[in-house]
Amino acid sequence: MALIVAGVSHHTAPLALRERLVVNAGETIVAAERIREAAGAREVVLLSTCNRTELYAVEGDADAVPAIWSDFSALLGEDVSHFGYVRRDRDAVAHLYRVTAGMDSMILGEAQIHGQVRDAWERSRAASGAVLTRLFQSALMVGGRVRSETTIGHGAASTSSAAVQLASKIFGSLSGRHAMVLGAGEMAELALECLASEGVRTAIVANRTHERAEELAERYKAQALHYDECWARLADVDLLICSTAAPHAIVGVEQISVSLKARGDRPLCILDIAVPRDVDPAVGELGNVFLYDIDDLRSVATANVERRKDELPAAESVIAPEVEKYWEWLAGLAAVPVLRTFRTEMDRMREAELAEALRKLEHLSPRDREAVEHFSRALMNKFLHEPSVRLRAAAANGRGLGVVDALRYLFDLRSAGDAGVDTAGEAPPARRTE
Repeated sequence: MALIVAGVSHHTAPLALRERLVVNAGETIVAAERIREAAGAREVVLLSTCNRTELYAVEGDADAVPAIWSDFSALLGEDVSHFGYVRRDRDAVAHLYRVTAGMDSMILGEAQIHGQVRDAWERSRAASGAVLTRLFQSALMVGGRVRSETTIGHGAASTSSAAVQLASKIFGSLSGRHAMVLGAGEMAELALECLASEGVRTAIVANRTHERAEELAERYKAQALHYDECWARLADVDLLICSTAAPHAIVGVEQISVSLKARGDRPLCILDIAVPRDVDPAVGELGNVFLYDIDDLRSVATANVERRKDELPAAESVIAPEVEKYWEWLAGLAAVPVLRTFRTEMDRMREAELAEALRKLEHLSPRDREAVEHFSRALMNKFLHEPSVRLRAAAANGRGLGVVDALRYLFDLRSAGDAGVDTAGEAPPARRTE
């Protein structure tokens, strides 16, 4: 049994590969269950964002990693393992804590990942269990602590704000410029907010769900358009930001070419921050069109890291003890199945001996018989208390399996089954972050 995470991220794989591994919200549990069955894992949670696709798993009797790479590779039609990474046990715990705190993001300290981790756990709950439930609960708590106890997230950029920063560098200033935002989700809303703060004169919001576009447009004093109407207005804008949840490119050469004739020599800057990408890469080959994708934000991201890197030690000081606290809880679970069997077997023996003794003491009154039974229970609990405490402590200190095996051998607990982590029950509640 082991706790693992296997995946790919912006650190190890290019956008062209990452976008093919994205699993949308509606498919998360189906994909998680498929991998769990193929890998023989006890529990899994699938986390898929614009910059990472990761599978957290509690392994069963076999190594789950080959099955995970096999499933990911099937999505690509090629071997993905050389783009991937694997973290195990404490390293896996620390990795999720850093991810949730925004420390592993392209934009260091960005806040959106906290909600994405929470949503991934919620969507995968049917394939999860006590171990990963506790892990993700604690990760959300740790992420909240890092944000509240350090300044790593103070004024932190988002992908949207980084895109607007890049546009500001390209144009020199966005004041008085005209912009269009394609999409109406969280990233699109953040982009509108940043555009307004940069002095963009006119903003247009286009979305397939017009009501959502109207809602955002009203909030940011922009104009809402139906999706099919936006292409004719491209001739009027300097900047197009694309951030939809479409599973494939929706902006092609055909849509852009129509507006180019009416633009004359005015350049069009397109920032595609969607994953999978909204814009066909061929659009970038058109004259006077400058196309940037999410990986082109690395220059902004690097500057962001330089400004915030002094906060990383403080964030790590929050994470390190919480990793050990979780690991002690997890290791302690190794003792649970054998302890349960041990106590059950001892209680069975107590009841058998008590029944035999009471048959020989038929003269006792009901009250005296009750006192004898109470004595037998109290004595048994006294005998079992210290071994139980020490077994849990040994498990937490990394010596649990040896002590468990000794206990099973000494008391012939053949029915104790697997002395590994019991994932059938609910995890104790972790501290809430909200």
